[in-house]
Amino acid sequence: MSHWAGLLSTAAKVNLLVLVVCAVFSWSSLSDRVPEFALTKIEESDTEDDNGKELITEADADPEDLEVFYPTHQWQTIRPGQAVPAGSHVRLNLQTGDREAKLPDSEIGKSDTREERRRKRLGKVDVDSNSFTSQELKKALAKMKESEKAERKAHEEEVRKKFRPIEQLKEEFEKLNMKMETDYEIMVKLISKFNSSASTLDEKVAALYDLEYYVHQVDNAKDFLSMGGLQLVIDGLNSTEAVLKEHAAFVLGAALSSNPKVQIEAIEAGALQKLLVILATEQPLAVKKKALFALSSMLRHFPYAQQQFLKLGGLQVLRSLFRQKGMETLHVRVVTLLYDLIMEKMLLEDSQHGDQMEEKIQQYRQVKLVPAVVEQDWCVVVSNLLAMPEHDTREKVLKTVGVLMAFCKERFQGDQALSTTLSLLRSEYEELAAEEQREGDKDGYFKELLGSVNTIIQQLRKPEPLERCRGEAGPQPGSGAGTQGTRAWISSALPGLVALSRLALTR
Repeated sequence: MSHWAGLLSTAAKVNLLVLVVCAVFSWSSLSDRVPEFALTKIEESDTEDDNGKELITEADADPEDLEVFYPTHQWQTIRPGQAVPAGSHVRLNLQTGDREAKLPDSEIGKSDTREERRRKRLGKVDVDSNSFTSQELKKALAKMKESEKAERKAHEEEVRKKFRPIEQLKEEFEKLNMKMETDYEIMVKLISKFNSSASTLDEKVAALYDLEYYVHQVDNAKDFLSMGGLQLVIDGLNSTEAVLKEHAAFVLGAALSSNPKVQIEAIEAGALQKLLVILATEQPLAVKKKALFALSSMLRHFPYAQQQFLKLGGLQVLRSLFRQKGMETLHVRVVTLLYDLIMEKMLLEDSQHGDQMEEKIQQYRQVKLVPAVVEQDWCVVVSNLLAMPEHDTREKVLKTVGVLMAFCKERFQGDQALSTTLSLLRSEYEELAAEEQREGDKDGYFKELLGSVNTIIQQLRKPEPLERCRGEAGPQPGSGAGTQGTRAWISSALPGLVALSRLALTR
């Protein structure tokens, strides 16, 4: 029994020895490997020291007293109260019980660059590489604010040098005592300058040029009449200076436009005769162009002026422009004027009207414009213009040929040159209209011109004769037959205007 007890005692001693050796070996191995595993974990006991006192952590520390910990690629001990930058590797050293931190391995070699960027951001602030407190941040921010304030003050001073304050500008305007002039006052001054013998030619021309701008308005034109300006301008048509004639006619035409009161005063003052004299005599093209503009403004919507125009031989004067060299640009203007006057009468007599318009209709019935146009062979004059190359000119001539078809059909049918020109125009506009359609323009400009040409060709092929204007050549106004005759030639003329309906009232 004692023998077995001795053996058991010996075995227990061996086992105890083995356990001690293993424990020592394990403790040694653990002490070597723990730093590699305890990089980020903080045990609860780490917040207390060996005496059981609670340690001060970053969260508990006063933000004003925090120090910045600047990690490197070597492990460094973190002192209490230091703030560790985000992204740093932190571990608990089990041998010493201290917390340590360093830069991640990928950040090795970048700390200098980061430090350099930090120094650049802070500028000339004296930064301790080991410590940077919030007090230093406040000082740096104060310096930045002072620098910004100084820059803003310098900028404001520079602005004050370049610009004056609004109060000073108001005072200066009050000292000037500026007064806004009305159109009436301005026109008085311009008329005075034009009528003054002390004014130079250029000053008179400038006064007329400015007056033309103001008298476009109906009310200003009436004021212009009341202050005697209209008579001065009409007298200016007799000037020996071509430039004064030109601008005087320009002002007169602007004042006459759609202003019946001025139209009546102008024709009573002899403006119509003076305009016809300018157009009938040798004058520069610019002068005749403005005179024709003034004549057109006087005749439109004024049947009495149209009647006086025919009595004074106005059609013959306009016809003479086609025989003068260098006046080609006026031909289309003359044809457009005739078209407007004919259509003006046709539309008025064929429209619904009341008793108020009866007097005006009676005045229009006394204007024998169409018989005079046919008698003076304007049919050939108009049709010959279709040979001109400009599409805009052809468009206006086609409109006039269409409205004259009721009175000039026999003359047109006997004109072989017109037939040839119409055939050429149809071929040309068929190609241009087809090209427009290929480009996606179904109702283009050339298709409309092609329709006008085809309408005229169809009218010329009709065998039945068209009735002339019995209202102008037949019974006297007031008998009732004139109105019926007028409507008859309107009905005969309308088919020739189907394709031109969109442009019938435009110039």
